[in-house]
Amino acid sequence: MFIGICGSICSGRSTVAQYLVEHHGFKYVYTQPSSHPEQNGHRPTTNGDVEDEVQKLDLTPVPTHRDAADLPLKISRDKLIPFATPDLLLDFVTKHWQERYVTADLPTEAVLELYSRRPFFLLISIDAPLGVRFARFRAKTSDPNSSPDYTLEVFARMSDAHLYDASSAGQLALMNRASVRLLNTSSSLAHLYATLAKVDLVNEDRLRPSWDTYFMALASLAARRSNCMKRRVGCVLVRERRVISTGYNGTPRGLRNCGEGGCGRCNEGQGSGHGLATCLCIHAEENALLEAGRERIREGAILYCDTCPCLTCSIKICQVGIGEVVYSEGYSMDGDTAAVFREAGVRLRQFVPPAQGLIHLEKVHG
Repeated sequence: MFIGICGSICSGRSTVAQYLVEHHGFKYVYTQPSSHPEQNGHRPTTNGDVEDEVQKLDLTPVPTHRDAADLPLKISRDKLIPFATPDLLLDFVTKHWQERYVTADLPTEAVLELYSRRPFFLLISIDAPLGVRFARFRAKTSDPNSSPDYTLEVFARMSDAHLYDASSAGQLALMNRASVRLLNTSSSLAHLYATLAKVDLVNEDRLRPSWDTYFMALASLAARRSNCMKRRVGCVLVRERRVISTGYNGTPRGLRNCGEGGCGRCNEGQGSGHGLATCLCIHAEENALLEAGRERIREGAILYCDTCPCLTCSIKICQVGIGEVVYSEGYSMDGDTAAVFREAGVRLRQFVPPAQGLIHLEKVHG
């Protein structure tokens, strides 16, 4: 596994890298400045820190974190591995792809594009509100004997340059490509480490989806075809890890679509589970079952649905011989559905994937 970390100034990139080294056996890899700074699109940087921006503003520069000796990481030297170029770094981690490596040295999109070609690479971004980051910055540079008086305005200008640099080195372009985006407002190292443990950054499902993740993603994609006015639901029928059929909810063939007024019950906005007898929409599970037919389903078939089946669908699922139902979101009659499945011998379980997208670390629960 090879994790790249990008983000804003004083958001906690180095701390997350240090956490991965200390708690998950990662080694920190990075590139050192060379006599050919433009090689492979890699120009000398401060590893995302503020030295360049401070110099542009004609202020006394803060200590650079670019060289191994000055990295803001309390990591033993045997866990720090420097390389002359991004190509050499990538060659190394590719040959050792079963080991764990992390870097916060992502200076340009060209370097990110190079690393992203590997199936074992995961990009994580980290950010925090400007005020929080400024307070951290002041704490890191508070040396009354040598430090200038950094103001919020000066820090904001540095932050803008760091994020929005038009020369393709702006970190925002990289952050927008991250599959996991951390919002770090943690007030202490202990709190940050505790929440990172719950997020489970090293979950291998983030690199290559498990079968559950894969089939549930197909169900969610099917749901996007639905135009039911109540809710979108998608379903996938699988046997021996092969898709038999898919389905999404909506009115039957030949009738007006629900979103065009075809189903009065849905368009009246009745609550979940109410007025189902007057609903003209065929549920996603029903459509998938009808498409597959009993002969194609046979023993051992699994039904993936992004919403737990209703009671009406559950008895049909039992009738055709489905062996297992995997769902993502709950519904208003989950208890009744579970009781039917228990009696019929159908296994029911909820799928909870590793968190993706924006994750506010303050709101992470165990």
